[in-house]
Formats: sequence, structure tokens, C-alpha cells
Amino acid sequence: MADAALNTVDRPSGLQRRLFTGVFWLLLLNLLVKPFWILGVEVGVQNAVGSEAYGLYFAVFNLSYIFNIVLDLGITNFNTRNIARHPVLINKHLSGILGVKILLLALYAVITFGAGLMLGYDSYQFRLLAWLSLNQFLSSLILYLRSNFEGLLLFRWDSLLSVLDRLLMILICGLLLWGPAHISGGRFTIFHFVYAQTAAYLATALTALAVLSRKTSFRRLRFNRLFTLAVLKQSLPFALLVLLMASYNRLDPVLLQRLSRGGAGNFNAGIYAGAFRLLDALTMVAYLVSVVLLPVFSKMTDPLSVSSRGLQPLSSTVKTMTSLMLVFSVTAACTLSSAGAGLMALFYNDHIADHAAVFRILIFCLIPVSCTYLFGTLLTAAGQLRLLNRYAAASLLLNLLVNLLCIPRWGAVGSAWAALSAQTFMAVAQIIASLRIFSLRPSRAYISKLFYFTFIIIACTCCAPHFVWWINIPVVAAVALVLAFVLKLVDTREIIRIIQQH
Repeated sequence: MADAALNTVDRPSGLQRRLFTGVFWLLLLNLLVKPFWILGVEVGVQNAVGSEAYGLYFAVFNLSYIFNIVLDLGITNFNTRNIARHPVLINKHLSGILGVKILLLALYAVITFGAGLMLGYDSYQFRLLAWLSLNQFLSSLILYLRSNFEGLLLFRWDSLLSVLDRLLMILICGLLLWGPAHISGGRFTIFHFVYAQTAAYLATALTALAVLSRKTSFRRLRFNRLFTLAVLKQSLPFALLVLLMASYNRLDPVLLQRLSRGGAGNFNAGIYAGAFRLLDALTMVAYLVSVVLLPVFSKMTDPLSVSSRGLQPLSSTVKTMTSLMLVFSVTAACTLSSAGAGLMALFYNDHIADHAAVFRILIFCLIPVSCTYLFGTLLTAAGQLRLLNRYAAASLLLNLLVNLLCIPRWGAVGSAWAALSAQTFMAVAQIIASLRIFSLRPSRAYISKLFYFTFIIIACTCCAPHFVWWINIPVVAAVALVLAFVLKLVDTREIIRIIQQH
């Protein structure tokens, strides 16, 4: 079994075919499941418990999420990159790293609860933090287990496991929200939502471990002090990067809860959560692509691969993925921003204008976030962690500064501007670094095509107020698709050629 799994790893010449196959399965399964979770179940929960209760949950959740890296310390990204290059190490890593994960849980609990004490949490908030911390551990464990499938390029198994937790959550929360009243005790609370997540994460982690045991020779945990220290030493640069990025990505609701005037902290955090939800659903596409890209870029940037094949395969793949990412993100951001009020009225029962004001700004984060997932993954695969850490630290400082200046005056709208500022800075810095380090030279014709595409999409959305929003979205999307093919930003012949060649 173990040999069969290890033999599934392709030579570098087959990586691009694996890339597009992996992206297809990840997107297919996740686009069927996760949008319903985010836009159906999570919206249903917020409408059921109210914006203030959900805002409190969202702020505490983001606090637990910021320190999630302590549960991992960069081990997952390190493991994906290392197993992709050296698949024979999987049994050694799996036995040792699972033991390390358990030890890190204690450290995470101390740090997270210490932060809760500093923020003045009461008993209710600590109870919520405790369960959310457990969920973060289970989620981190699942991501680590999946990284082994990713490193072995077993993308179909990874795809199935990536949606299993959400499928179970949808089933449980669906019964509690819309099933007979006696199932939830007559009134749905935020803790029903949290408990459902715990059950789903636990079931998924056990399933992933069982499948991985069949694919490898792993049978038991091993606590090895030297191995633990060696792994942590190599993983810490990843850990610092993830901590910094998690901070500037997830700090906004925490700051909103503490810095808002007039006791409106929970309310503003709830409004931000409602506006953030659709952005979260859409960035899932870019994230899923990056999950597949990390092991692929790791092999393409490996010195042996570069010396034998040069950087042409890398340049071709980066150009293709850049086109796909920008066509998707520019179209979605411009179109949905113009339809903000209609979309928020579709999802929520109250405070529509507040949600829409934040959403119109926040949705434009999709463009820099998509670029960051692409070029950040490329730089991570090449080991440029010190550079990424500097960029992430600067983005965090920018986010904090804008939040401190804007939250007291504009509340959730100020946080939206802070998020957009930090994400844009990070994306631009990573693009410039990638062009320099990998000698990527986009032609003037290609840059002009991107400019024309963006200009025409903006022009189309400027006409949007004259039409109904639910008509604008499919019409502009159709225009964008046709335009992408006309300009050959999305060239199916090139994609087919890559697949056939490799």
C-alpha cells in the first residue's frame, strides 16, 4: 500500500497535468459544498441568533484563528513542500509530527486563554473561546493530514476530505436550524453552531487518519525530541509568515469589537462578518488553487528541475494561472460591488444598508487576495520566507494603523478600508518580488490585454445602476467570459496543449 502511494508521485514533466486535474477536482467538490455552507448555513445562523450575538462569536473566532499557527508552527506547509520533493519520508514525518501536534495544543491553549484574559473576557466568552480553540485544533489536524495527500499529489483524496467536514456541518446545522424544533431544544443558539463544528471536525480527522494509514506504513505515534526540534527549526519561518498573515487578515473584527464607540463593538463586528462572508466564499477559489500549486511549484522551483528544464514551464504555468485568477477576481469584485445592496437584502433580515456599505469596499479585496494566493505560494515554494515575512509584517503594521485611525470614526467601513489597504500592499510587493526573483517578463501585449479587460469590465459595471442587480451579474459575467477568450487571456488551446504535452 505504502509503495503504491509513493509511486503515484509524477516526474516533474507530468506536473502541469496534475495541476489542472487537481484544480478541477478541488473546485468541483468545494464549489458544490462550501458556498452553501457559507451563504446558506452561516447566513441562517446569523439571522437566527442576531447580528450582535454573531458578532461576538465572530470576534472570538478570529482571536482563536489568529493564534491557530501555534498549533502548526508552519509544519503543514513545510510538510507539503518536503513530501512533494522527498515522498519516501512520509512515514517518518507522519509518526513524529502527529506527536508534535498534540504537544503544541497545550502551548496554544496557554497563549489563547492569556489573550482572552488581556482582553477582559467574561465566563461566557471564555466558554465560547474554549470550544472554538478545540475546533481550531481539530481543523489544524485535518489540514496537516491533508498536506500528506497534497505532498503525494493524491489530489482526489485531498478533494474529498476538503469538503467532508462542511458536508457534515451542513447536515447537522440544517437539522438544527430548519428541522423539528425539539432537535435544538426550541431555540437555536450560537453554541449549537459551535458544537456542530466540533462533531464534524472530529469525524473528518478520524476519517483522514484512517485513509492515510492505509496509504502508508504509519501505525503509531513516536515522540522523538531530536526530530521534533529539527522539524520546528525548519518550520518556524513558515510559522512566522502564517502568524503575520493571519493577524492582518483576521484582526479587523477583534479591533472592531474593542475600538468601536458607544458600545457598538459586537454590532460592528457582526456587520463586518455579514459583509465578509461572500468575500470569504469567493476567496475559497483562490485558496483551493494555491493548495494544489504549492507542491507543483515546489517541484518546479527545485534546483534539479530548474537545471534540467529551465524556468520556461514555471513561466508558462504562472502566466496561465495569473490570467485565470485576474479574470475571475476582477469580474467578481466589480460586478458584486455594484450589486451590494441587492445581495445583502437577499441574505439578511435587517441592517441592509450597513452591510452593503461595508461589502462594496471589502469585496475588492478579492483581487489582491487572489494575487497573493498565487504569487505568495510561488515565493513560499521557492523558500523566500524571510522576504515574505518582511512584507507580511509591513502589511500588519499598515492594517493596524488604518484600523486605529478609521474604526473610531467610521466603524466597520473603516475596517474594510484597512483590509483593502493591507491586502493591496501585500499583493503588489509579492508580484514585484516574483518578477525579479524568477526573471518573469510579461510582454507589453499581455499587460495591455489585462488593462483592456479591466477597463471594459469597469465600464460595464458603471452601467449597472440602470438595470436590476440580478440581471447585471450574469450579463457582466458572460461579457467577461467572452472578452477573456477574445483577448486570449483564457486560451483553451494553450491549456489543452499543456495537458497533451505532459
